[in-house]
Amino acid sequence: MKITLDISDIIIIAAFFFITSYIGIRTKNRDNSELDYLIAGRMVTLPAFVATLVSTFYGGILGIGEFTYRYGISSWFLNAFPYYVFITIFAFFLAKKIRKTELCTIPEKLGLKFGKSVSVFSGLMIFILSTPAPYVFMIGIIINLIFGISHIWGMLIASMFSVIFIYSGGLKSDIKVNIIEFIVMFLGFAVILPFCFIEFGGLISLIDSLPSDFVNPAGGHSALYIISWFIIGSWALVDPSFHQRCYAAKDEKTAKNGILISLLFWFIFDFMTTTAGLYSVAHIKGLANPVESYPALAEKILPPVAKGFFLTGILATILSTLHSYLFISASTFSVDIVSKFSNLKRNINDYTKAGIIVSAVISLVVAVIIPSVVEIWYTLGSLTIPPLLTGVILSYTDKIRIHRIYVLLAMVSSFTISLFSFISGYINKTDKIPGYLFGIEPMYPGLILSIIFIFSGMIINFLDKRKNTNV
Repeated sequence: MKITLDISDIIIIAAFFFITSYIGIRTKNRDNSELDYLIAGRMVTLPAFVATLVSTFYGGILGIGEFTYRYGISSWFLNAFPYYVFITIFAFFLAKKIRKTELCTIPEKLGLKFGKSVSVFSGLMIFILSTPAPYVFMIGIIINLIFGISHIWGMLIASMFSVIFIYSGGLKSDIKVNIIEFIVMFLGFAVILPFCFIEFGGLISLIDSLPSDFVNPAGGHSALYIISWFIIGSWALVDPSFHQRCYAAKDEKTAKNGILISLLFWFIFDFMTTTAGLYSVAHIKGLANPVESYPALAEKILPPVAKGFFLTGILATILSTLHSYLFISASTFSVDIVSKFSNLKRNINDYTKAGIIVSAVISLVVAVIIPSVVEIWYTLGSLTIPPLLTGVILSYTDKIRIHRIYVLLAMVSSFTISLFSFISGYINKTDKIPGYLFGIEPMYPGLILSIIFIFSGMIINFLDKRKNTNV
């Protein structure tokens, strides 16, 4: 499909790109120190914290549209509700502890407790987890729909746009642009919903017009698939954007309260996006590519100006996460991977800038290889959450003692078996049904193996303590 634009729509979109580019490029660090470049000098206030976290952690807007168009209201139960649970846990049990450490990255914390090997391997996992590939893929689609530019060129242009302003300004540039994007993303969906109500009727009329399967919270999915997505919600506990924003917060109270206030905004935005997605299900029939459900809805019902604001809202939602994750991936590359090699002595900021380029290239490759937002999320989450989850939780738990070798074995083995399961699923695929290892979703073998090694380490540590006590 191709979106038709009025000159007023083009002006609105162009103004957004001009303003965000200007703010991002003009933002400078006070002293160009690592602290300033990587975590904004730990001076992020509550309003800025909320704006940057809300916008950063909601970039998968076309993926939400895709999932809702395919499975209806189950999109909220699988892609929103589980995150609420784990975000609440994060706010009450982790946020203050993270800020108190005064570190910069997750692997730094793991390294302090479990050593260099665990730190480096967790850095690799975070680098994979934080790749902005899904958002590069989505921005390529929306640019193609709006301007008719090829998908590949759209991805390349958006990546270059993000690279340019975070390259010089670091996290400060990212946060200042996020504040604008936060406002624009809410404005975009606030524009389209009234037109949906007027054109198609209210919520009761919407529910009545949907197929029965689309109002089923399970959405026709298997129990194991639903549980997998719920576990993927634990992504919030290990997501580097949460940790990075907590490290950058002005104080511990800002970190905790910022998470809880952000949760409220996510709930509101989830309601808006899911509702718009369901209107697309009910009134946009036979859509060949469900990723295009929101743009197709806008094309059907929005007049000029309103369409410009809505499309800009989608662009802002995606771009906010693209450049934020690009910077997280780059800082992980520099702080947690490259800098661990003692013969490399250049400034961390230089390696971070190199990492921005490396991450951008890798994300483009991944977006081409896996051309589905949902599939990229599911693949990355299934591979990296099992090795990271137990390690991150244990690193903030003083009461549980375990030798570092068991943590490393848990992380390496869980990643390896989940990766092998994905490869097996691809090789043994029949009638579009993956032939996963043991016939179950790839996340489960990884989680099980990780838990086995962790419990083994805990038991051995307990027996050693008893033996030493008896001696």
